[in-house]
Amino acid sequence: MDEKSAGKEDRHFVTALARGLSVLSCFSSGEKMLGNQEIAKRCTLPKSTVSRLTYTLTKLGYLVFVEETGKYRLGTSTLALGSAMLARLDVRDLARPLMQELADFSKAMVSLGSRDRLSMIYVGNARSSSALTLSLDIGSRIPIATTAMGRAYLVAASEREREDITERVKELDEVAWPSIRDGIDRARREYAEIGCVTSFGEWQSDVNAIAVPLRPGGGLPPMAINCGGPAFTLSKEFLLEDVRPRLVELVRKLEASLGIR
Repeated sequence: MDEKSAGKEDRHFVTALARGLSVLSCFSSGEKMLGNQEIAKRCTLPKSTVSRLTYTLTKLGYLVFVEETGKYRLGTSTLALGSAMLARLDVRDLARPLMQELADFSKAMVSLGSRDRLSMIYVGNARSSSALTLSLDIGSRIPIATTAMGRAYLVAASEREREDITERVKELDEVAWPSIRDGIDRARREYAEIGCVTSFGEWQSDVNAIAVPLRPGGGLPPMAINCGGPAFTLSKEFLLEDVRPRLVELVRKLEASLGIR
């Protein structure tokens, strides 16, 4: 969908490059190997096209073909790209001790995330040693429209970007769209009123979370920091009354350190 719309609107758009990057993005956290058929299904591309793409990416070191399984895994060239990107995110180093402090207080998981298409990707994590937390690590993806982290990003995004994202979310699931839209609208009201956004059982029925948008500056797009965990250990009341002011202060301190405020 992105490729078709972008190709029609922009004559500088390179479709082949977009397809190659789409193949790489299929390897989400927790899935180490994928075959051409699986990739073709996820990218909605002909298997013959995918075969050429994976062959090329393998030659360049972005993929590695595992003969025993007949599938591919990410190569070291991809790792180098990711490491270079993460190394440039100075915000991660500044955020780490603040996030750990909040994780220890809340006995939950505190995460820093950035947007990729219709997902948020975890680029930083802090856990309490005594916490029963979610099994999400750096590189994990969560939906942008139903999670607290994703809604926090939408709050900070420009009107044009937000409209583009919500339109694509609507196209993917028109049946669920009314409730998803209500959640996004509520998030904007929440942020204006209490300085954070929430998702209580809306992404997963047994997960509660709150989040605050972060504006890192330096030409980087908005990010978001959330605090979440299993609902049976992390109540709505505790998140809103005790964690919320600390999370808001965390972001305020971080933006001040980055010279944003």
